[in-house]
Amino acid sequence: MEALILIRYGEIALKGKNRGYFEKALFNNLKNALRDFEARVIRKHGRFFVHGPALEEEKMIERLSKVFGVVSVSSVQRVPLELEAIEKAALKITESKGGTGPSFKVEARRANKGFPLTSPEINRVIGAAILKKNPHLQVNLHHPSFKIFIEIGPREAFLYHEQTAGPGGLPVGVTGRALLLLSGGIDSPVAGWMALKRGLSLEAIHYHSYPYTSMRSREKVLDLCRQLAVSGIRLPLHLVSVTGIQKEIRDCCPPELGIILLRRMMLRLAEEISRRRRLQALVTGESLGQVASQTLESMAVISKATPILILRPLLGMDKHEIVTRAEQIDTYGISIRPYEDCCTLFIPRHPATKPKLNRVIEAETALDIENLVATALDTAETLLIP
Repeated sequence: MEALILIRYGEIALKGKNRGYFEKALFNNLKNALRDFEARVIRKHGRFFVHGPALEEEKMIERLSKVFGVVSVSSVQRVPLELEAIEKAALKITESKGGTGPSFKVEARRANKGFPLTSPEINRVIGAAILKKNPHLQVNLHHPSFKIFIEIGPREAFLYHEQTAGPGGLPVGVTGRALLLLSGGIDSPVAGWMALKRGLSLEAIHYHSYPYTSMRSREKVLDLCRQLAVSGIRLPLHLVSVTGIQKEIRDCCPPELGIILLRRMMLRLAEEISRRRRLQALVTGESLGQVASQTLESMAVISKATPILILRPLLGMDKHEIVTRAEQIDTYGISIRPYEDCCTLFIPRHPATKPKLNRVIEAETALDIENLVATALDTAETLLIP
């Protein structure tokens, strides 16, 4: 037996002459998300449909609902393009939903303008048939207990009553390629998710301080990458040791500038990885004013270490908003595992919150920046997730 799944998309339908480019990208991402299933994806009248094994329907819907660009996913019933067949299917759905509440609503979408009834007329006719068979029910257009959706296609009609929400946004890959600075904390995975939602294809870089940070800290970051890649995308992860850099900063530079100097070195490492991988921007989890290195003064000084574009999706979000989004995308439970990342080590007692660029540059003269960057990258490890 075969399952039929309908996929709705929203924003990309508004792209005018570029709509085909966005739809093709979404089509490829949907196929990639279902690569573990014997399923095929087709496009019909402004929708995508998936034909696949009925036994795998729930798993396919769950996977498809994670694909960026998807607004909602539904299991649908296909019937002949005849009013009698549509009515019969709607009554069957009503019978199955009868115990869920006293009210309902019919929502029709007529993509086939040759069908003799308009969408409002279909709503009224099917609604009247349901009321006739179920006099205990009533129509509620604003807060119904359940809905019956009807899609009128060129050769057939599709009915469904449940929608699994997708993330919306744009298909991954349509707006460019960027490098996510991924720590083991709460913020950066959320920033990565938001960047993916805006169509960026991501790679990630994680800085560690082995042996001061444990292998469990590494596994935590791998799990975060796996969660970001849950929709079926592939996410290269670059693991870079900054132990040597941190020791040099600790031994040779003013303690209060330690975090600022380390962040500038991280940007230089990320810039070089981006140059080698032909990535166009960096993505960070910075939120204005959250910690000492995220004041305007600190971010300005840190950013001047590199000319590459830096994107900060969380800049205007507070911690509560970030935590809420982390819980929604299932990264929060991973992020709060009690394993330290490199930024929690060698923290000065009184970090500078309003550093001066000239003083930071002067402090960096004690560092062999070119050699430190080259050494760190020579020992870097790259993994492909999943």
